[in-house]
Amino acid sequence: MYKTKFFDHLILLAGCLVMLAPVIVAFTTSTHSAPEIHQKGLMLSLGDQFGATYHKVLFAQTGFNGKVTGLTMMMNSLILGLGFAIGKIVLSMMAAYAIVYFRFRFSTLAFWLIFTTLLLPLEVRILPSYQVMSDLHLLNTYTGLILPLLASATGTFFFRQFFRSVPEELLEAARIDGAGPFKFFIDVLVPLSRSMIAAVFIIMFVYGWNQYLWPILMTTDESFFTLMRGIKQILQVWVGAQIPDYNEAFALAVLALVPPVLIVVVFQSWFIKGLTETDK
Repeated sequence: MYKTKFFDHLILLAGCLVMLAPVIVAFTTSTHSAPEIHQKGLMLSLGDQFGATYHKVLFAQTGFNGKVTGLTMMMNSLILGLGFAIGKIVLSMMAAYAIVYFRFRFSTLAFWLIFTTLLLPLEVRILPSYQVMSDLHLLNTYTGLILPLLASATGTFFFRQFFRSVPEELLEAARIDGAGPFKFFIDVLVPLSRSMIAAVFIIMFVYGWNQYLWPILMTTDESFFTLMRGIKQILQVWVGAQIPDYNEAFALAVLALVPPVLIVVVFQSWFIKGLTETDK
């Protein structure tokens, strides 16, 4: 028995090490200078450029216009992540509520039509979405970044499954008390869905935070660049004998991991509870 537990824990520790190793190497490499990284490659030991590198990537004004900082890009990524998460949750809850409780004709067909949109990834609809945003003059705006991608079949599926697990007695009790559809949704379903909201929020926040292709198309103004865009921008400065700022790129990559990790750590218990409640 103890041997089995020992090997189980050994496998778990090995898996954690495999996942953490790239992050650790990225952090240690970011503490060295760019010429040293260019010459020796990835570093496993800490260097003496930690303070200078992270201060520069957070506060130094860079870019072609000399006005963009790492904090600005982090704020743009945060707005994108929060906008995606909140918008997708609101639309998904309303769609699932209509499908489950209004019981209109072809509601099941409507759900499966929504669900089949999972077969259409962003790359398939990216050009039509870009054209619509361009015609509406929403390029280089937060609205243009967030609005076209708010519809979520994944969120609708999760909330539909959760709403179907809510006892019918609650709906009957709400009707007896004189609660209309809106009041039942706000006062009953939303409080009951807190754990599910937390679970979907984590998934959608990480999805929005890690967006790369869509922000590249939608933003040409550097004040709207996200962290993912900033990392790529740093590595595209190879001109003649100039060495890219590898240390700054690694530092931005490490900083880009911090908010999603914090979100997962804070809402971990709610995340697990929200996903398991769909089976009840």
